[in-house]
Amino acid sequence: MRIAMVFGLVLTACGPVPVAQAERDCRDEARLAQQPRGEAKLGIDSDGRLIRRLEVDISSDYVLGRDPQKVWQSCVLNRSGQLPTRPYSSL
Repeated sequence: MRIAMVFGLVLTACGPVPVAQAERDCRDEARLAQQPRGEAKLGIDSDGRLIRRLEVDISSDYVLGRDPQKVWQSCVLNRSGQLPTRPYSSL
């Protein structure tokens, strides 16, 4: 009985989410399809050592040239079971 309850909770966590939540969750995925994102930091610490840091996020959707609008629609549909309530360009 206890195993069935836990299994049921796991399945519930995998179910569709409200479309508004899916839109929030998918926004970054569509943005990364549009262009890579990154951050660069340069500075000196208190001991006089140079601090360098570079982070770049590149999605496979960007590399493959996928349309951010289509990535947005597909992501929202997959997560919520519904189409987005607005186009990606309106974000």
